[in-house]
Amino acid sequence: MEERQATFGINGFTLKCIAMVCMLIDHTGAVLFPQYRILRMIGRLAFPIYCFLLVEGAMHTSNIRRYELRLLLFACISEIPFDLALFGGIRWDHQNVFFTLFLGVVTIDLAKQCKNKIMILLIAAIAIVTAEFMHTDYSGSGIVFILCYYLLYERKIFRHFMLAVENLLLYGIGIQSYASLAALPMMLYNGKKGPSLKYFFYVFYPLHLLILYLIIRIIY
Repeated sequence: MEERQATFGINGFTLKCIAMVCMLIDHTGAVLFPQYRILRMIGRLAFPIYCFLLVEGAMHTSNIRRYELRLLLFACISEIPFDLALFGGIRWDHQNVFFTLFLGVVTIDLAKQCKNKIMILLIAAIAIVTAEFMHTDYSGSGIVFILCYYLLYERKIFRHFMLAVENLLLYGIGIQSYASLAALPMMLYNGKKGPSLKYFFYVFYPLHLLILYLIIRIIY
């Protein structure tokens, strides 16, 4: 993929780092310091950025099926660390965010092949219902965020505004409303990929959850 040229802004790698740090702060707060609400507020910025980058990846990847398989593989790898860190044991009623991202890319893949708007809406509805049924992280609303960025892909500024509106409509005024602040770093995106360390970001998710679980076991 040939990168678009820009003289200012931040690249995809920097956005991934911002999302990763926010996610780490969020999960550290959830597992070790639940009394500090500010940590969860900061963490709300992570998911919208990941959705944004997911769509960028889906639109520019040379092999979207390989992209889907990679997401599904790490969804399966991450499930046990996710359950242990956030719930203290294996659970079947809540799946990690990689499953949401996987469903989002599959939806984009199918929508790109379909020109009928009614069919696209049907595909989106099936993905949302599937996410809700599986109880994936962010569930159906996560699919809505991903579709927002896909369907408004050419509307570079408007899509961030719409995500903020959707976030408020879906979650109201509360801790999740801070996710709207993710629009600020995303609007600085310059279209460049930056350094390629994709497997580092994939591995980081289950690894940091496993470390948090081990820390909580040592402490208690």
